[in-house]
Amino acid sequence: MRTQRARAEDFLELVERGRRGRLKLYIGFAAGVGKTYRMLEEAHALKKRGVDVVLGFVEPHGRPETEALVVGLEAVPRKSFTYRDVTVEEMDVDAVLARKPQVAVVDELAHTNVPLCRNAKRYQDVQELLAAGINVIGAFNVQHLESLNDLVERATGVTVRETIPDSFLKSADQVVNLDLAVEDLHERLRAGKIYAPEKVAHALESFFKQENLSTLRELALREVAESLDRATTGQQTRGGEEPSAKGGGWGRVLVALSSYPPRAATLLRRGSRMAGRLNTDWFVVYVETPDEAPHLIDAEAQRHLLANIEKAKELGAEVVRLRARDPVEALLDFARSHGVGHIIVGRSHQPWWKQWLGRGADVRLLREGTGFDIHVVSFDSPQEERRP
Repeated sequence: MRTQRARAEDFLELVERGRRGRLKLYIGFAAGVGKTYRMLEEAHALKKRGVDVVLGFVEPHGRPETEALVVGLEAVPRKSFTYRDVTVEEMDVDAVLARKPQVAVVDELAHTNVPLCRNAKRYQDVQELLAAGINVIGAFNVQHLESLNDLVERATGVTVRETIPDSFLKSADQVVNLDLAVEDLHERLRAGKIYAPEKVAHALESFFKQENLSTLRELALREVAESLDRATTGQQTRGGEEPSAKGGGWGRVLVALSSYPPRAATLLRRGSRMAGRLNTDWFVVYVETPDEAPHLIDAEAQRHLLANIEKAKELGAEVVRLRARDPVEALLDFARSHGVGHIIVGRSHQPWWKQWLGRGADVRLLREGTGFDIHVVSFDSPQEERRP
């Protein structure tokens, strides 16, 4: 029996991982379900047990019940920034790092920081705290998950512009869903416990419509269930048991990325969702043909391509760039050698006569991709790619 020799780098990785803080996330399906309230309750409970806990950033939104729970907890003063003659308060990351509590409570993780901050998003501030060994309890609503962006817009008609990559959710050690019956949420809304009275009627006619909230509630329940499933699979694997059939190296997901930029973000979100459901790794593969060498692609297409590659990394994909004359052959060779089970490709934008002759990439993959599940994504309208 051969014993695998552990590398020094492997041990160092374990040491570094041990230094990181733990992340607990509260997920809701709408404002007013009680995320901030529950976080503050937990902060008080931790303080009673002798844990050093501070409020990194909490926004009560003028709700008396929530404001009452802020009392008695240490809050790190916010940092003021003046941008375009407007003063904005953000979480003071450096102050929290200097204070170095055991636990920091941070609300509204999808928030976009003012451009003067070093991190674009608040969840990135949290990643800094975690890297420094500070444990974080945070919260956000499910509609802010990047991979759900298109689905939420189609289901509710609302465009969510502030998003969190799915990889951030997957990095959490604990995920808690704050569920509430839609009728109870409506009752809270009408009682003025969520928004000011003058905003209630508009909220009930727009985002807080029964069908919207029901859809978002279902998404939240499903997301937390999948997170628990991923955690259970990981624990079984670490315990020496066989990984489940949907995990591991079998059935990985591959998204074929083209230099043709429209709708790429939709493909990436679809790949992220599928990989999350299958609890497996996923790749984004771009094949550079001789006709698509960097000096031959116009500057705008190159910019879109680089932006889509960064988006793929943000969503947790491993990005691979290949050079080949035949992109379909290169994609299939890569898929066969990397345990891919699912290939996602957009419907071909090539001229109709090439598609009729079976020369479109999607048609060729369907014809030649024996042994793979080929998912050809159709796009409803040009609105799909308003957010590259």
